Amino acid sequence: MMLDTPAGRIASAPRFARLRMLAEPWLYLSPTLVLIGLFIFVPMMIGISYAFQNIQLLNPMDSGWVGLDNFRQMFDDRRFFKALGHTVNWTLTSLALQFALGLGLALLLNREFPLRRWAQALVFLPWAVPAFLSGLTWSWLLNPVIGILPHWLVDLHVLSEPYNILSDPQLALYGPVIANVWFGIPFFAITLLAALQSIPKDLYEAASMDGASGWQQFKRVTLPFLAPMIAITVMLRTIWIANFADLIVVMTDGGPAGSTSILSSYIFTTAYRKLDFGYASAMAVFLLVLMTCYALVLLRIRQRLLK
Repeated sequence: MMLDTPAGRIASAPRFARLRMLAEPWLYLSPTLVLIGLFIFVPMMIGISYAFQNIQLLNPMDSGWVGLDNFRQMFDDRRFFKALGHTVNWTLTSLALQFALGLGLALLLNREFPLRRWAQALVFLPWAVPAFLSGLTWSWLLNPVIGILPHWLVDLHVLSEPYNILSDPQLALYGPVIANVWFGIPFFAITLLAALQSIPKDLYEAASMDGASGWQQFKRVTLPFLAPMIAITVMLRTIWIANFADLIVVMTDGGPAGSTSILSSYIFTTAYRKLDFGYASAMAVFLLVLMTCYALVLLRIRQRLLK
């Protein structure tokens, strides 16, 4: 009855305003949340459910729930552990080289010099090239018949004779690594350059007045400011590299003799060539859990760096 009186209507107005303020942001976010749910969350849940089913398109009559059988098969699969080892090698090597070269380029581009804008455009160019085309280009460059890289490696005494390292089980993985480093340098260069430009110049001037050398300024001023950005970029790039099967599939297709097969390419092969979506989904769930744990650790480190 109070709501029918003028005093009741006045009392309910602030409550309605509070509810409106709470609901308004969610109304603005609702289109994005719906799209994320439909195109990310729902497919992910379907994929996770496949991990507990036997879904082989070549044997459709034997489909159904199998519990943890796909995961037991995974831990008994030598090719899975071989691909896991290659994934660690592929990810760490690519990440270390991308970060080192990207940081160096960011430090260089943070300085004023002639044609600086042109240099920035050239550094960012690899990101504009599709991964498929990058893989084909580097495959040609590494071919001793039409490419120049094997002959350069001979001149540098890295190889005794020009040959295609993509056909060598001991060296084949480093072909896609080279292509991946070239492809991923712009990410670190762009993000770290933006972080460098946000550092107050007064700090460098004060450090110079105190007699700090260039290395001391980098260690005491630049790195502490870059640390949170480094943590988030390393986390993102690690996840992307671990899931980046495009170059592997285009350049080597996991060969020779499985020497370049990483988890993401092995998952692709299992799902779309062997048509075993159940086992492929189980490996994908394993990779998802692994990357989630890694991301949580990096985010925790970033929080400490921000403090």
